[in-house]
Amino acid sequence: MSKSQFLKLLSSIALPLGLGATAGLFTAEAVPEWYATLNRPSFNPPNWLFGPVWTTLYLLMGISLFLIWKQSASKERNLAIFVFLLQIALNFFWSFIFFYYNLIGFALFEIIVLWISIASMLVLFYKIKPLAAYINIPYLLWVTFATILNVSYYLLNRT
Repeated sequence: MSKSQFLKLLSSIALPLGLGATAGLFTAEAVPEWYATLNRPSFNPPNWLFGPVWTTLYLLMGISLFLIWKQSASKERNLAIFVFLLQIALNFFWSFIFFYYNLIGFALFEIIVLWISIASMLVLFYKIKPLAAYINIPYLLWVTFATILNVSYYLLNRT
């Protein structure tokens, strides 16, 4: 692997991990305070599960970004990278909307847009490098579950 490719790999992995860690630091304060006071759905996973799951998903996102970024420059590749950046930004801001600003309804709308952007990313990635799409299927499934959780929190905590 060339130095240039290695730097792309490191950057690709560092981006989602860094954004995830930043969002986690800011939103962690809300978990014992506001979040703990919410009515929870019966299928809500334990809090300790979210860190390992998201870390794994961020690593997979980074690897998939690298698989796309290392391809020859093209309109398709650039669009796929743009959609990746869009979905990672939406992912980042969801945590703030839900946990920091306590806007469960707006977070629900935002996570639906996030889900659509992830599905779009998978389609674009698949056209370029199918493996890059396949390794993001757990991410799409987890965000599907998170969307169901978000709906449940919204319905159980409406005032």
